[in-house]
Amino acid sequence: MRVVIQRVSKASVTIEGVCKSAIGNGMLVLVGIEEADEQEDSEWLCRKIVQLRIFDDEQGIMNRSIQDIDGEMLVISQFTLHASTKKGNRPSYIRAARPEQAIPMYECFCKQLSQTLGKEVRTGEFGADMKVELLNDGPVTICMDSKNKE
Repeated sequence: MRVVIQRVSKASVTIEGVCKSAIGNGMLVLVGIEEADEQEDSEWLCRKIVQLRIFDDEQGIMNRSIQDIDGEMLVISQFTLHASTKKGNRPSYIRAARPEQAIPMYECFCKQLSQTLGKEVRTGEFGADMKVELLNDGPVTICMDSKNKE
């Protein structure tokens, strides 16, 4: 699993002109699932995301987690995170999991993230044409891949 985490002041996802989810201060998490992903990938990422200290303390140092600030989280599925651009100019998405595997994995990831965080995680809609808006705070953007833990 591959994630891009953005520290945000606010974020929202709109589908067909209707706001599906919106958050205030917290994290926007874009998640890409590949065929080789398993439950342990999801568990590892959930722990890392919730414990990630990317929010400022009183001294302005990134030393607080999303739990420490009682922040919100918006999780959006994004298969393009597994794009391969090695050949030609058109990305290949061959590593991205097919919907029959990716949907249950995405739903499990969101549920597990919510449990780890201790509050509801807002989501987009898997496979929908989503319009994502965010106000990146910092900017702070972190990329993680469960296949590259070191």
